[in-house]
Amino acid sequence: MAYAITLPGGAALADNLPTREEMWQVIQAQQAQIEALTQKVENTDEKVEATGEVVETIAESAGSGSTPGWWDRTSVGGYGELHYNGGDAAEVDLHRFVLFFDHEFTDDIRFVSEFELEHALSGEGKNGAAEVEQALLEFDVAEFHQLRAGLQLIPVGILNETHEPNTFYGTERNQIETNIIPTTWWEAGVGVNGELGGGFSYDLMYHSGLQVAATGASAFNIRSGRQKVSQARATDGATTGRVRWSGLPGLSVSTTAQYQEDITQGTGEETPAVLVEGNVDATYAMGPGSIGFRALAAFWDLDSSAAAALGRDEQYGWYVEPSYKFDTEWGDLGFFAQYAEWDNSAGDNTDSVFSQTRLGANFWPTPDTVIKLDYQLDNAPTAGAEDNRLNLGMGYQF
Repeated sequence: MAYAITLPGGAALADNLPTREEMWQVIQAQQAQIEALTQKVENTDEKVEATGEVVETIAESAGSGSTPGWWDRTSVGGYGELHYNGGDAAEVDLHRFVLFFDHEFTDDIRFVSEFELEHALSGEGKNGAAEVEQALLEFDVAEFHQLRAGLQLIPVGILNETHEPNTFYGTERNQIETNIIPTTWWEAGVGVNGELGGGFSYDLMYHSGLQVAATGASAFNIRSGRQKVSQARATDGATTGRVRWSGLPGLSVSTTAQYQEDITQGTGEETPAVLVEGNVDATYAMGPGSIGFRALAAFWDLDSSAAAALGRDEQYGWYVEPSYKFDTEWGDLGFFAQYAEWDNSAGDNTDSVFSQTRLGANFWPTPDTVIKLDYQLDNAPTAGAEDNRLNLGMGYQF
């Protein structure tokens, strides 16, 4: 049995359907559109690829080409510090403005320099001085071993080589590394340094020496003997050696010895001079922060009757400095206490011992910027030599 199904309006629907010829025309038109879109995509891909090649060529010519400019191996840095000293000093001072210029000639040969302007102004009648504290060539002579030649810092103490203001507590540098170790202390010479394994490292340097006066108020005064390699008398050089152990995280222990055959450089009675120094620099994590501890002791032996007559054949100093540092929402905050004792005329029975106690804090908004506050209490062997005072400072390095 056959059935016929009739849809409503079927006749009208059949009348509106396109013919075969019309359908073919529609298909051909759509195919043409597809081919046109495909061609546009291919053209776009080719343009993107060409643009990438141009960008890569520009990058190579600007940075990693075969002939880089000197600026690719040159770096600039520096540090500075502004101080306010109360008490009898009652002054504000741009104590230091320092710039570093370093350059790598090759991966194994580099130049290191440090230029400093002290007290904002230099020149005749001015308080400050313009000084070159480093100007040396460094050569990698073997793995973990370097040779240095030129103007360089003496490897002694804690601050002499690393003295940026954000690296130590206190507005001013401690008195031991000022009066006994004449920081900042640089000489011209040749030296080697390197790693020995097991946490041990070494420095050995032969260099120009001090020239202390043999008479007058500053006779045999160590700090005044710095020649700063400015037409420095070179009758007698000096040899300095240091051994350091840093085999545990946060701990460094060092000892330095120096010998100079005549610290007067032939201008007075021959005076052989020996310096012996040792220090500890430790940091230990505890609770939300870290405990720090620094201690240093230094001793000079000047072997002459002229030095002994003034009691300056023996000179010594030492200090201890505990501290605690922790993080805050605004930066790192640290508190410290420091006790220092020194004597530049320890070779006689006269009471000539100076001592100083400092209490204060450092605030680091960033690791390379610091605000400092401390109060110092002096104890001097002569009346009127004390200057108990508040000190404020700001500093930076980059």
